[in-house]
Amino acid sequence: MADHIRSCSFLIADGVTPSNEGRGYVLRRIIRRACRHGNKLGAKDSFFHKVVAALAAEMGEAYPELRAQQAHIERVLKTEEEQFARTLEQGLRILDQDLVGLQGTVIPGETVFRLYDTYGFPVDLTGDIARERGLTLDEAGFEREMNAQRERARASSRFDLDYNSLIKLDGETRFTGYDATRGEGAVLAIYRGGDALDVANVGDEVVIILDQTPFYGESGGQVGDAGYLRAAGVTVEVRDTTKAGAHHLHQAVVTEGSLRVGDRVGAEVRGDLRAATARNHSATHLLHAALREILGTHVQQKGSLVCADYLRFDFSQPEAIPAETLRRIEARVNGQILANTPVRTEVTDIDTARAKGAMALFGEKYGDVVRVLTMGEDDFSVELCGGTHVGRTGDIGLLRITSEGGVAAGVRRVEARTGEGALAWLNEGELALADIADAVKGNRESVGGKVRQLLERQRDLEKELDRLKLKLAASAGADLASQAIDIGGAKVLAASLEGVDAKALRDTVDQLRNKLGSAIVLLASVADGKVSLAAGVTADLTAKVKAGELVSFVAQQVGGKGGGRPDMAMAGGTDVAALPQALTTVQGFVGERLGG
Repeated sequence: MADHIRSCSFLIADGVTPSNEGRGYVLRRIIRRACRHGNKLGAKDSFFHKVVAALAAEMGEAYPELRAQQAHIERVLKTEEEQFARTLEQGLRILDQDLVGLQGTVIPGETVFRLYDTYGFPVDLTGDIARERGLTLDEAGFEREMNAQRERARASSRFDLDYNSLIKLDGETRFTGYDATRGEGAVLAIYRGGDALDVANVGDEVVIILDQTPFYGESGGQVGDAGYLRAAGVTVEVRDTTKAGAHHLHQAVVTEGSLRVGDRVGAEVRGDLRAATARNHSATHLLHAALREILGTHVQQKGSLVCADYLRFDFSQPEAIPAETLRRIEARVNGQILANTPVRTEVTDIDTARAKGAMALFGEKYGDVVRVLTMGEDDFSVELCGGTHVGRTGDIGLLRITSEGGVAAGVRRVEARTGEGALAWLNEGELALADIADAVKGNRESVGGKVRQLLERQRDLEKELDRLKLKLAASAGADLASQAIDIGGAKVLAASLEGVDAKALRDTVDQLRNKLGSAIVLLASVADGKVSLAAGVTADLTAKVKAGELVSFVAQQVGGKGGGRPDMAMAGGTDVAALPQALTTVQGFVGERLGG
């Protein structure tokens, strides 16, 4: 336990969060193994996160990050513990069900795979449980299932050509786009579908490599540039730019003339897209800094996407961010935008960059020479980055956070827009608000109250509708009571009601059960092409007839399933036509069990 809490705490402090891949999966396995052994030692509730305090007290002086991030580490561990408790309970239930009819001492690979793939049950944990019960795993069968899944994934995916292995050019493409969106270069190579070409003609979709280019190649979360390559009588539309090794790959189509290897071309990046992308990229840096300042230094970037339309930023955070906190974060970023400070870039060595406090992505590989980007008042954001950016923070114009949500355990995602995109988003919201205000005969100031009044009125009407449905069902139930027949000294009723929902159906079963005394009741209703079933059995009869078994028996005949307690159970089905016949089988089912 001591080893496990040390490992987990230091991993989380370094920005690792539990997940299903890479180092996040290693962390998850350590946490789950610790929790399972703790449970075996007698711990009944979440306990592992409580040990962090002892670790921080013992080692916090030598490793101050443990004390600084103690609360964050505890939150991550507690969340993972609670999730694992649910996984463990569900997985053990499925495993116990599958072991009922087990022949021999080997758990089939299909069972191990289903626990792993469907319920998130780690294979090594299944192995631990198997050993405790004197069983082993069919590891070969599990691997067959895993390989079959991989083949299905390959069959359903379409992979692009791997130009890293295809391109045999020496040197690199020199990027000239930090200071300009126009330039020129010589065509070094042309590829089409994996084949090297000497010439590309009109209509050819090709990949073009130049010796130098102002086109940014997709990397670091920033999308690639689009634009045009031009020469005398030749026009090539560049739709995207990617990277393969040290070369920029212009994904393009020839729209005029013929392009040959060795030609010199003018290169023109679409300035509108570049500028919008730069605004979003610079805003991402400010957003990262604001998140760390307001939420805490546990925030680490986990991924990003920066394009012309919007920005997306994934980061380590164990819980949802309240709306009020999001507004504070947004205001902090916009304060830096309004300050309109210059954005500074510096090319230096990695050690100097780190000495300046530059943020680097955990696990990312950096060369000896890096670009350090500094922006905001009092060096608000200092990060290593090779992307393209605005000249001053004021060029961003405005940032508006449009959504926040979870994407994985311990990872949240914020999406936002800047500049013209943010203004367009706000204008769309204003138009929608105006439409709502017009519909409720209000204005901007009164629309909130008007909508709340409508919702309250709707809730009142729904309650009244439910009351009337119950009254209708009770009336119908009173008439049905006379249709009950006697089987073995018990009253048995199977019938269908019209115009009632599942809740009213259940309440009517309850009323009939109480009214008939010693009784077995099954009622059905049909709505929207689906069958609802409810069964009730009085306490004196549940030893012989169980409501869950009865309702399941009828549900199977109408293409459904269900179950519940011995005295009350619900089910559903989809075969409406089969319902009348299914109801006639209730008497036989009950008769067999009551001996009547």
